[in-house]
Amino acid sequence: MERNERSTPVPGKEKEVDIINIKGIEDIGYVQPDSILLNCLTPEENTGCQHGLYFQDGERRVDYILTYHIKKPSSSRSNRQSSRFTDNAFTRSLRRGTARLGRTPPPQPRGDPEVASQDHSMDYHVDDKRLHREEFEGNLRDMGMELEKDEDTKTPGVGFVKIHAPWHVLCREAEFMKLKMPTKKVYEMKQSTGVGAKINTLVNKVTEPLYPNVEDNRTQNVKHLSYMFSREKQHLFDLSDRDSFFDSKTRASIVFEVLKRTKCTKAKYSMGFTSLLGSGVYTDAYPLHDGDLDGENVEPNDRKLLYEEWASYSVFYKYQPIGLVRKYFGEKIGLYFAWLGLYTQMLIPASLVGVIVFLYGCATVDDNIPSMEICHPKNNITMCPLCDRACSYWKLKEACGTARASHLFDNPATVFFSIFMALWAAMFMEHWKRRQMRLNYEWDLTGFEEEEEELKDHPRAEYELRVMQKSLKKEHKTQKNPTEIAEETTNKWKQTVQSAMAGLQLTEKEKLTCRDRLPAYMTNVVMMLLMIGVTFAIVFGVILYRISTKTALHMSNNPTTRSNVRLTVKTTAAIINLVVILILDEVYGAVARWLTVLEVPKTDKSFEERLIFKTFILKFVNAFTPIIYIAFFRGRLVGRPGSYLYVFESYRMEECAHGGCLMELCIQLSITMLGKQLIQNNLFEIGIPKLKKLIRYIKSKRRSFQEEEREKKLQRYETDHFLEPFAGLTPEYMEMIIQFGFVTLFVASFPLAPLFALLNNIIEIRLDAKKFVAELRRPVAARAKDIGIWYNLLRAVAKVAVIINAFVISFTSDFIPRLVYQYMYSPDGSMHDFVNHTLSYFNVSNFQDGKEPMDPQHQVEMCRYKDYREPPWSNTPYVISKEFWAVLAARLAFVIVFQNVVMLMSDIVDWLIPDIPKDISLQIHKEKILMVELFMKEEQGKIQFIDSMIPCGGKEKRNNHAPIARSRSIPHTHSHTHANNF
Repeated sequence: MERNERSTPVPGKEKEVDIINIKGIEDIGYVQPDSILLNCLTPEENTGCQHGLYFQDGERRVDYILTYHIKKPSSSRSNRQSSRFTDNAFTRSLRRGTARLGRTPPPQPRGDPEVASQDHSMDYHVDDKRLHREEFEGNLRDMGMELEKDEDTKTPGVGFVKIHAPWHVLCREAEFMKLKMPTKKVYEMKQSTGVGAKINTLVNKVTEPLYPNVEDNRTQNVKHLSYMFSREKQHLFDLSDRDSFFDSKTRASIVFEVLKRTKCTKAKYSMGFTSLLGSGVYTDAYPLHDGDLDGENVEPNDRKLLYEEWASYSVFYKYQPIGLVRKYFGEKIGLYFAWLGLYTQMLIPASLVGVIVFLYGCATVDDNIPSMEICHPKNNITMCPLCDRACSYWKLKEACGTARASHLFDNPATVFFSIFMALWAAMFMEHWKRRQMRLNYEWDLTGFEEEEEELKDHPRAEYELRVMQKSLKKEHKTQKNPTEIAEETTNKWKQTVQSAMAGLQLTEKEKLTCRDRLPAYMTNVVMMLLMIGVTFAIVFGVILYRISTKTALHMSNNPTTRSNVRLTVKTTAAIINLVVILILDEVYGAVARWLTVLEVPKTDKSFEERLIFKTFILKFVNAFTPIIYIAFFRGRLVGRPGSYLYVFESYRMEECAHGGCLMELCIQLSITMLGKQLIQNNLFEIGIPKLKKLIRYIKSKRRSFQEEEREKKLQRYETDHFLEPFAGLTPEYMEMIIQFGFVTLFVASFPLAPLFALLNNIIEIRLDAKKFVAELRRPVAARAKDIGIWYNLLRAVAKVAVIINAFVISFTSDFIPRLVYQYMYSPDGSMHDFVNHTLSYFNVSNFQDGKEPMDPQHQVEMCRYKDYREPPWSNTPYVISKEFWAVLAARLAFVIVFQNVVMLMSDIVDWLIPDIPKDISLQIHKEKILMVELFMKEEQGKIQFIDSMIPCGGKEKRNNHAPIARSRSIPHTHSHTHANNF
């Protein structure tokens, strides 16, 4: 029996024949009906198949692949299993035939009841799936598709269905999908003149080495006029080469659209393509890559070109070939890489300014008066203990290194940098909107809104299954009613019609309501709160770790250990936070997907948006909760000496260093950001796909063939089968959104964040490119005119960043206290004696019993601590002083002023920069005019042709009505044109 089989359409009458009763042995699943399958040439007999890219005739291209599971008996038991399957198939076929004729089936041979029941259950499921496949594939042939099966592959247990869309199907579906295709009409794009043209020419010459060696990336002066494909207007399009008119990406998307529309309706309830995939009738579905990446005699193809000019680390300095990416992967993926490229480009000026701010801090650290006072050798200020009992008094000059390091990130330049980054975020948003509109024009995506709504309507497999279960439950309840049972038995014809129509009208009659989803919604709320609570609990656990570790290290006998307590605790706590964040990121991603599956969204778009929302909330809280604690809560709820705040009555809340918490915030932010980028974004993305690919390959080889067969070259569809399935762009966008948060939210404390993001993204672009080209199956091209919900998340993060940076500058750093002291309390308007101004006095005799140092190294009466409180000799000792309220008022005023000024400046930037570039709006208008002229000429040509065909007498008679005819025809052309958004 030949395994490579080609399917041909079946005449309508043949399809009414019960193939199962005629060929009962075919129930096994190995033999296909002879009426619908023809044998093909083997790969050895036909070298034109080009390793699986074409059918066995070497002419028809494989546009899509469906895979299904086939059970092959093992060598030791093959004869017994084959015989048993044949007997089961034959007896089942005979039993069905006799049952239809009203006869009693013959008795079954006796045997082991347990084995017989297992065989029967297994065979039933195999037959059921095979019948569904036969019906589905028959419906595909009715839709005009051409199929070819291949079960004799080097991938054991997997059968392949190759799908080819002939020309008439491509034309029909392109018209249904309203695909815009280039016409024969070519027009010249308007070029800038004068000084602008000279500048553009100079810039193009300078940047010439940065462009990839791809034709689609070159600037073109002419553009084809595009129009929605119509079979009635095929003369408008250049159809000289039909094989290349619809590229492989478009052909695959057309086939995918046909697959989603095709149903299995012979069962009681209809099953769509997604339901067949979900129930295991088909195991995978994917389009093929264009060819191999390397090897001998590899023909040039877009995939190989992308691998060389885009996915190689050696071209990291070049622009991306976005046009070719869109041509190969579709608009949705093209927009992602265009956005990522623009974001990376915009990080260049932000990185430069951040480095300048950092260098400014380095250059002025020796001129910083507060740090000079702390580091002065004559400084003899004694500070209160940092912990109870174990810690002793310490000298302020011991904090010299921390104070100098804090100045690198806590200086007047950081305020300027915060304002700059807020404006940078606004300009990035506006620049992206303009870039997006330019791509929409170049990719012929104008007027895409109507088509988007149509693409949402295909229900997901899980949704169809839940609706089916709901209908079955209702039907089961109805059958319990005796009255209805009596009615059904008296009206057999009505029952038959209803069961036949139930599958077709299932989704119309039934749908999932909010009441059906209420348990899922409640589970979502509870689990989301629980996961957020887990994050808070872990942060609290790290706080306890810092408190206990600091106390333990202070009790050490090693002087080196005691002198580096703060640095050790900060660094180890930040690393623990990083490890926890990486682990919880994976857990939260799985939990978010599980919660979204529980909701059973109807469409893929709804599923994606809900998944993005949950994942963003959980991962955002996970990444930024430790940072928010250090920035806004640490050191605020401490109390004072003699009246500290305790947790569990034994853990004293931790304080900030004398230089403030900004340095600790910088350490936490840098370790978390760099760790996530290095480990999660890079190592995981490289290692996990390769590991999964290796596991799938090993599993397929486990019980497989001889060594000489292993060495044979796999077909293209087999090679792609071992690649990792495309899981969507959500993980790619998510890691960039989190990175955008690191760059913007706390940039006042870490001005080098844009630089590290830039370095990461340079690698990330090529890493993602290599993953898409070499490690993943080719995704189905999806049309999109924007990046969707991700743009709204970016805007929200940018707005929140303004507020957070305002609070970081005013409450976390010492910027506001320095200004208040300089202009309100300094005798000479300088920063001299600022450190002493910020320290309060404490009488050590007021320590609580059991809280004083066990082994004080200094005999003191007064120690100092950082706070604004009255001294112990005042009438109101240890009460908050008036300086505290003055600083607090200044801080709140700064937040209000900073927030409103920066947001106003951002709105001004938004208003000044138009969303649509002027040249693009002119070109779109020009296209509309050219399209109207094209149809006017076509209409005039039709009228002239009609005039030439009518005799002279009839022509005079017709001329009397010509104005009316023309007046009717011309508005029709206009309405048709405007209806299509031209």
